Amino acid sequence: MKISAHVICIGNEILLGHINNTNAQYISKNLSSIGIKVERHLSIPDAPEVIISSIKKSLRETDIVLISGGLGPTVDDMTLESISKALERRPFFNTRVASHIKKHFKKRRLKMPKNNLRQALVPEGAKYILNSIGTAPGLIIPLKNEAPATIGRGAVLKTVIALPGVPFELYSMFEKTVIPYIRKTFHPEEVIKSRIIKITGLAESKVNEKIEDILKIAGNVQMGIYPHPEEISVKITVTEKNNKKALSVINGIEGKIRSRLKNHIFGYDDETLEEIVGRGLMKTKKTLSIAESCTGGLLANRITDVAGSSYYFPIGMVTYSNESKNKILHIPLDVMRKYGVVSGPVAGLMAKNVRLLSGTDIGIGISGIAGPGGGTKKKPVGLVYIGLSTKKRTTSKEFRFLGQRNIIKYKATQAALDM
Repeated sequence: MKISAHVICIGNEILLGHINNTNAQYISKNLSSIGIKVERHLSIPDAPEVIISSIKKSLRETDIVLISGGLGPTVDDMTLESISKALERRPFFNTRVASHIKKHFKKRRLKMPKNNLRQALVPEGAKYILNSIGTAPGLIIPLKNEAPATIGRGAVLKTVIALPGVPFELYSMFEKTVIPYIRKTFHPEEVIKSRIIKITGLAESKVNEKIEDILKIAGNVQMGIYPHPEEISVKITVTEKNNKKALSVINGIEGKIRSRLKNHIFGYDDETLEEIVGRGLMKTKKTLSIAESCTGGLLANRITDVAGSSYYFPIGMVTYSNESKNKILHIPLDVMRKYGVVSGPVAGLMAKNVRLLSGTDIGIGISGIAGPGGGTKKKPVGLVYIGLSTKKRTTSKEFRFLGQRNIIKYKATQAALDM
């Protein structure tokens, strides 16, 4: 039997755009990994009537209703009461949950507000999940031949699961308790496997052109192409009876894509370009230094986001002004006057001189106009030069990026890593 789920995320702050709804993405990704298909995402306000009607509607349409948000201690947290009304389950005060909440404040030497004990109310028949990080418990409420008439008596086993909206609290409960419960209760008969192929150095239209026929594969395969700044993701999702069959199909499709895109593929799934570059530097025992101007240290930040980067990255400089380029990197003033600070010769010298100053094997130099001002007809916003220097040679390359300031900066670092 195919098992499906709805994910309901509650909170006015989501609908107002004050926060990103990362919980829906996280839940869907993890449910699909165990063969549960998420058929719908709902983002709804902290309004009891909306919460109640959404729960009832989802229970009529799916097997698992997973709710996040609205379990806090304040007056606008209405999820618990709404679940109780939707399921016609009376909430009871749970002394163990209350004790856990009190200990949470005692450990931190804080006085507990009385409102927090609202979080110790647990609907009849619910299993609670103690919160190891915060105070709001999670809830698992199985429903079997007990659902109110508005949902439909005689329904197969269904479950309502409610988790806190704070992401790191939700993640812990989901991984330690919710996933094992779903596996044990629903015994999914299918697996859903995905692989993301990451590409750089090609436009989305060019990637599409090269693999258009592969993207049209149907049946138990879903294909998607997704653009990011200076990066394209191609996602393969396969639904099969077991992991072996799913991986066999994925590997076959990936092989076809690899034969066409070749070296433009740099990684898979959650891998980043900075991780791949770092891995290559570690393997070849090479070191890297960086001199940045328009990117303001963003490339150095990306490099050092990778654990172990100290083995191959000893120094990064932000030489933003002409004076710093001259005094620190020893780039002659007459070169900057002749070619302009944003130029191939200057970027090349930035890369070469930072390499020589630091004694590394490789140097990178970046100079450009990130905007929104500062551009001219000859040198518009988005013009970036990237220099790359090794002991054998020094080169530079011109790029013309589009987008807002932060996007141009990111695209420049992506291009530098690709070089």
